[in-house]
Amino acid sequence: MKPVATTKKQSIDLEKAMHELEQVVEQLEGGDLSLDASLKQFEKGVKLSRNCQAALTDVEQKVQVLMNAELKEITPEDLDGQ
Repeated sequence: MKPVATTKKQSIDLEKAMHELEQVVEQLEGGDLSLDASLKQFEKGVKLSRNCQAALTDVEQKVQVLMNAELKEITPEDLDGQ
């Protein structure tokens, strides 16, 4: 029996991933890689870019939730005093 596939959100170190992405871009821009190596680096860069975007989206959603929670704590009486 196969285990049920679950969606895993990989917790990535955003700074590390961004640094790796910068290295990939530098290697590709250098022009010293073979076509095959360039393709592999490009694929790695796309994956890193998507992971970074997902991590940033997740952080953005968390900030939005926190901001909404803070806004809900403000009562109409709080606004009357302004």
